[in-house]
Amino acid sequence: MYIFETPTTSTLSYSDFFVDRSDKKEYEFRFPEVTQARTNVRAVLKEMKGTEGNDKDYLRLVKSSRISLPGLHADYAFALLTYGYAFSNLAWMTVDGLGAYERDRTISEEQRKNKDKELNVAVEFLCKASGIFAFIAETVLPAWEVNRTDGPPGFNRPPELMKEINVALSKMALADAQTLAIRRLQSKSAFESNIAPGPPLPSSHPSPSLLAKLHLECAALYGSARSLVKSASSGKGNDHAGVVSDLRKYLADETSLHNALAHKWLGVFAGEKCAADKGGEAVAFLAWAKKGLEELKDSGKIVTLGKADKERFERKKTKISDEIASTTLFYKQYKKTNDTVHFQPVPPQAELQRTIPEGTLAKKTTPYTPPSPNFGPNSIEYLRRRTEELKARDEPEPEDKALPSPPVGNYAGAGAYF
Repeated sequence: MYIFETPTTSTLSYSDFFVDRSDKKEYEFRFPEVTQARTNVRAVLKEMKGTEGNDKDYLRLVKSSRISLPGLHADYAFALLTYGYAFSNLAWMTVDGLGAYERDRTISEEQRKNKDKELNVAVEFLCKASGIFAFIAETVLPAWEVNRTDGPPGFNRPPELMKEINVALSKMALADAQTLAIRRLQSKSAFESNIAPGPPLPSSHPSPSLLAKLHLECAALYGSARSLVKSASSGKGNDHAGVVSDLRKYLADETSLHNALAHKWLGVFAGEKCAADKGGEAVAFLAWAKKGLEELKDSGKIVTLGKADKERFERKKTKISDEIASTTLFYKQYKKTNDTVHFQPVPPQAELQRTIPEGTLAKKTTPYTPPSPNFGPNSIEYLRRRTEELKARDEPEPEDKALPSPPVGNYAGAGAYF
């Protein structure tokens, strides 16, 4: 998972920038309220800047240098970006607190299930973050283009305000969510495999074919996000260094990791379910997976989080080493069986490539719905007044009252008809 460095914001008073031109001056008294809300966010961000590691309270928020941004849409976009960052970081903090619980041989069934629930919460946080980034890309930034205010001389849009980058962040958050969903799916079988790792798989183990497809979809999401980041940062007039290198490396590494794990489970599927006919294919896929994992470990380019410290870096390397050990167990067992029982040919990598299936998406982005505004257009009060005005305009004019009867005289027989 990728952890974001949350931005800070400068002080701003909306009364200095906006003028209430409504007939009844119905918005002017709201400016101090909005300014105070923005000031509260700034205070939390500054407090977080002075806090390190797991002490950061991302729940209260539910890498940019200081730049000047023209227009309210840009400020709105950065507010939502911070919201998405906070959800993503909160998910990471939740997972980090769980540890490798499914590998703990002393954990009880009830404790493991409770931690599974916490893992599900982290998945939902990431799905929400994905929806926020998608909303910025699909709604906020296009609206800013239509209402864009010219910036100061030499102003270049920062990477965070590019549509491609936000689409990439949305895909990355969804891939992170699916990665955790895969872990949750394997929780019980991982615990049962502590004593006897390798083949045969425990009865609680999810389908190897399904796991392969889930990893393939993760690789596709990470790969697509990486392509978007590269295209955005290398475009005309953009500074390639503006997109943090940790992000690009993280996406590249996760793409390689999930491709390798997909190959592993395709090999296990062939070895467990179809060994008589696909024993050679099982050996070939596992050899491919083992090679990919070893290259990833030895390349020295493993990146887990922005500004990753040594402890997290070592934890990531340990995970890769565990995957290599697991893959090697399956590889040796299936190779021995194929060499002594099935005698199936081991196909080349190019041939294996043609047999790889499409990925499967297990989690979906949670669409972001902005809260109803407290005042102004689209607020409940504004819509109520407009409805009353239209209703009053459409009501028919009252009909003329009946003319009064002429006065009746006071002479004899007045008012009588003859």
